[in-house]
Amino acid sequence: MKKTVRITETVLRDSQQSLIATRMPFADFEGILPEMDKAGYYSVECWGGATFDSCLRYLDEDPWERLRKIRAAMPNTRLQMLLRGQNLLGYKHSHDDVVEKFVQLSIKNGIDVIRIFDALNDFRNIKTALEATKKYANKRTIASGCISYTQSPVHTVEKYVEMCKELKEMGFETICLKDMAGTMSPWEAEHLIKGIKDALGDTPIILHTHCTTGMAYMTLTKAIESGVDVIDCATSAMSNGTSQPATETMFYALAQYGIDTGLNEDVINKVNDHFKPMKQKYIDSGLLNPKSMGTDSQALVYKVPGGMLSNMIANLKDMNAMDKFDAALAEIPSVRKDLGYPPLVTPLSQMVGNQAVINVLMGERYKQISTEVKNYFKGEYGISPAPVDEALQTKILGEGGQPVDCRIEDAKRTGEEFKKAKEALGDLARCEEDLISWICFPEQTVKFLEARKAEAEKVVSYTIEEA
Repeated sequence: MKKTVRITETVLRDSQQSLIATRMPFADFEGILPEMDKAGYYSVECWGGATFDSCLRYLDEDPWERLRKIRAAMPNTRLQMLLRGQNLLGYKHSHDDVVEKFVQLSIKNGIDVIRIFDALNDFRNIKTALEATKKYANKRTIASGCISYTQSPVHTVEKYVEMCKELKEMGFETICLKDMAGTMSPWEAEHLIKGIKDALGDTPIILHTHCTTGMAYMTLTKAIESGVDVIDCATSAMSNGTSQPATETMFYALAQYGIDTGLNEDVINKVNDHFKPMKQKYIDSGLLNPKSMGTDSQALVYKVPGGMLSNMIANLKDMNAMDKFDAALAEIPSVRKDLGYPPLVTPLSQMVGNQAVINVLMGERYKQISTEVKNYFKGEYGISPAPVDEALQTKILGEGGQPVDCRIEDAKRTGEEFKKAKEALGDLARCEEDLISWICFPEQTVKFLEARKAEAEKVVSYTIEEA
């Protein structure tokens, strides 16, 4: 085995996204941040993914301010985010100038490691984000190329090795295999990591997986034997189920093999002690659903990632339709095949999952088709890994209809989105970050900024009265 394997801690982002649909407020972890800064993690994933949307939509927090507070409390630790390439953190492609500004502001506000992926592994959609990361990089900045891992007739070891070669040639400094559904087996990990290491040499390889199917610990162990450099883990109180393997458990196991993780055992135990009562609070409130905490080997069939599963549960509960849960899961593989075997990662996971739910609730497949699926067939998300279902394509695009390559080109870097944002927000916007928030999530941002303005006016009113 290798003598050094570093660990990224995910409790502030993917762990809580997978278990509690990203509903962890800043106040729940603020007090432990200075201690986490002493742990010796390779990085702490704390931003990106669904955190941005959740802050505005559910938590009444400014995602940029949240990042700045984390940065201030953790000056010595690499802060990491997950970026959906041309999608940024939303659900539609953005113009190149918006992507560049978002990356610039992310680095400015405290992000060190930007893990960039495209849901379809269409690498044209991560090129702009990579170039922006390089352009605005400081000494701590790392551009990490990410592959959405899945299994299908068109996803092979050879294909993944070629993808990794392409990412390295593009200029990424590290490469991550993102197994969002936890379906990578130990055998697959061994052959993938060995193949990639043989092809890429010293380029650091990262493995991100989930415990959904029960294979993650075995898979990480075999990946480490095969030469992986960094693994993603979550403090044990917020690990397992649809989350990542436990940080402390992997630390203990690797230590017995003489593998240095760089972690301070006392500190990581203190971190876990902090999150134990938080977990109980989430369970007591119903936020942490028992379904998200268990092991489900059927995920090997329907390939559902943790965040998708927790969101599907939340949505079905809101519709009083939890009795349709098993039927919706069973429908997912069929929808995925119809869409050309896309990896189930945001936004494709929501797209496939929502359509599966619609098919089940309507009692007829594709009686109603979501706008996102229609746009997918039009080509707005990139190129599907395999051919889509012809009958469904005809239903959406008409007889003889074909998808159009809708990749937003550099020529469209007009600044029009920023003009729209300034017009829509007026004096609600205080900075460029507010404009970017509106571009990504206009409705949620307006509500948040209006509430912020009202609160500020209250403070001014109180001050005047006191004077």
